[in-house]
Amino acid sequence: MPTVYDYNVKKTDGEIKSLQDFEGRPMIIVNTASKCGFTPQFKGLQELYKAYHNDGLEILGFPSDQFNNQEFDDIDETMQYCQRNYGVSFWMFDKINVKGEEADPLFTFLVNEQKGILSSAIKWNFTKFLINREGQVVERYAPTTDPKKIEKDLKKVL
Repeated sequence: MPTVYDYNVKKTDGEIKSLQDFEGRPMIIVNTASKCGFTPQFKGLQELYKAYHNDGLEILGFPSDQFNNQEFDDIDETMQYCQRNYGVSFWMFDKINVKGEEADPLFTFLVNEQKGILSSAIKWNFTKFLINREGQVVERYAPTTDPKKIEKDLKKVL
């Protein structure tokens, strides 16, 4: 059975990282944007990361520009913005596509594992996926879901 550990992603410096490196650690995987109405969710995600990282939690952020061009063109600008405004210290990766024919294979896997309401496609920035320690997608959260509301489910996979 496939898991998120079967995928590789590109770091902001262009190097490839295997998600196998996170084996045994629960994760929240989220598509992000720096200029979106939901951008303040970075604060809530960072709070979850600080609270539960010592218990094994990893958060993996994937900037995407597919929804009204709400991401900076330069990934360094994205990183600076996230760190300066929200203190983001969790994993952030290179900008990717999360929907359509050019979607990153990881996000194709995620949406096939946890369908959304009416459609499996990601409809906006800050769609969040909860991954258990076995690398399986156990829950999907809408862009409108505040990260604090994930905490109850997160505790179950810690």
